[in-house]
Amino acid sequence: MIKIVSLILAVIIFYGCSSTPRIVKGGSGSADRIIRYKTEKSVEVGTASFYAHKYHGKLTANGEIYDMSELTAAHGSLPFNTVVKVTNLKNSRTVILRINDRMPYYKGRIIDVSYRAAKELGMLTSGLAKVQIEILKWGD
Repeated sequence: MIKIVSLILAVIIFYGCSSTPRIVKGGSGSADRIIRYKTEKSVEVGTASFYAHKYHGKLTANGEIYDMSELTAAHGSLPFNTVVKVTNLKNSRTVILRINDRMPYYKGRIIDVSYRAAKELGMLTSGLAKVQIEILKWGD
């Protein structure tokens, strides 16, 4: 019995450490996009939204307390602590953010940024913005 459990754990660890492509279904209405985690630089274009007061002080998906004055963001699949450069394609403003939360799937939306990030991107009034996300540093 111990040998079987050991074998199963070894297989899980082996496949968990592989760098196979992660296929992300849906997204910006185009074909499925493939993100090769930790193996290539990735750029993603889509809609950003922001979250603020309602979630301020609540736990994020990685266990941190959400602070709307920090430069953080929620993403559907990027690893926690991934650092991304987000560019508002309408006004060319950019901000560097760390992924620390998950977001629900909404067609075309690729990231939920903090209140501070939304302010720096110039999207507080509209609530949404077309953005480009570039991976600067892969997270956990």
